[in-house]
Amino acid sequence: MSASNRVIQLALLLAGAAIAVVAMVQLRGKRETAEVTAQSIEDQLDALDPVTRGAVIARLTKDAAKDVQALRGRG
Repeated sequence: MSASNRVIQLALLLAGAAIAVVAMVQLRGKRETAEVTAQSIEDQLDALDPVTRGAVIARLTKDAAKDVQALRGRG
């Protein structure tokens, strides 16, 4: 195998590794954002009085059920 082929293979390998690292960093950032957002929502729900919290959860459940039915073609 010639030296130029080895250089090309090494360059491709390094480029692939760099792309993988960038993708992992982006995914980690998105996961952290999702976790912070979920914790914020949970904190807001916890701050509500029990009756209001129940109403909010009931509404969210109803909306989620409608979305699932629409995705299944039953809505």
